[in-house]
Amino acid sequence: MKIALIGVGKIALDQHVPAIAGSEDWELAATCSRHGSVPGVPAFTDLDTMLAAHPDIETVSLCMPPVPRFDFAAKAIAAGRNVMLEKPPGASLAECHALEAMARAAGVSLFATWHSRAADKVQGAKAWLQDKSITRAHVTWRESVRKWHPGQDWVFEPGGMGVFDPGINGLSILTEILPAPVHLRSATLAYPENRQTPIAARLSFTGNTSAEFDWREEDRDVWDIEVDTPDGTLALRDGGARMEIDGADHDDGQPALGEYPRLYVQMADLVRAGAIDMDLSPLVHVADAHMLGRRETVEPFDF
Repeated sequence: MKIALIGVGKIALDQHVPAIAGSEDWELAATCSRHGSVPGVPAFTDLDTMLAAHPDIETVSLCMPPVPRFDFAAKAIAAGRNVMLEKPPGASLAECHALEAMARAAGVSLFATWHSRAADKVQGAKAWLQDKSITRAHVTWRESVRKWHPGQDWVFEPGGMGVFDPGINGLSILTEILPAPVHLRSATLAYPENRQTPIAARLSFTGNTSAEFDWREEDRDVWDIEVDTPDGTLALRDGGARMEIDGADHDDGQPALGEYPRLYVQMADLVRAGAIDMDLSPLVHVADAHMLGRRETVEPFDF
């Protein structure tokens, strides 16, 4: 099946292009981006022009930041194309609901991807927890914004999500593996005095569940989820790449396919079935954090 990449930046070049190149389901037939391109692939700077020139491309994958994404997705759906959305699927919940309604009316597939859910050990963790009683769960997501978003000021502008840009990855795993849903009770959000989005956050949920996100970690990336049960403690390390039970590595027998290759397998399955997957539970938690969160002002941040 032919697919086009919309927005050719770091995430597209690092993850989407290799995943498509290694896929038996997809052929990268075009790109549309203001600045980026892929060697040997027809490149456009205007979406309308690309859609008109390539009626054979039935699916587009949107990799630009969340704020401009809605208009691009709406145009693609109106043109009868299936749409794959990089996380988060939109700048607001209302946008996401509107896109789902458009896709259902147009009879096309729509996929809100959560790449961390496709990490190698997430489904094994979900299976291990499905019949367990959860006594405590905690997410720790600490990394350097300078490392992962160098000079990208848009992450600190309205709609850029701040530390929730990486933190929502942890929330996407949490909402996938817990056998029962939780909801937010309180939050504390740390805003640099010169920025519009938070650089750190502490969240408290029902079910003795909590999360800590920080974009100021300069020493090492920490992407961990720990879940206590009467039958032992499960831990997902390195963003779901490793699984431990009571401190020992656990092999669930699943192949190490990788996050983005799995997403493109899932998208192919959705297109073949004419189906939609728009689970928004991670984004609901982020929205709730901004509604319930107490704001703290911290020192200015500059790249």
